[in-house]
Amino acid sequence: MHEKPYRSIVKTISWRVLGTLDTILISYFITGSLSMAASIGAIELVTKMILYYYHERAWNKSSFGIIKKDPEYQI
Repeated sequence: MHEKPYRSIVKTISWRVLGTLDTILISYFITGSLSMAASIGAIELVTKMILYYYHERAWNKSSFGIIKKDPEYQI
């Protein structure tokens, strides 16, 4: 199986939206400041999308944990 780069981009964005909402919520509970929580969330949104994209692409190049099936031959 081979994934196209745009699939990794869409997965990156959807995961980061969820992750950023989580970070903002945790930051708000810790700081008590919505503006501080939003600032923390905005910074990590950008940095973690970039990190996730390259992490995902690196894993796509790895064969770790992948079982290759023998092709089926028809006579």
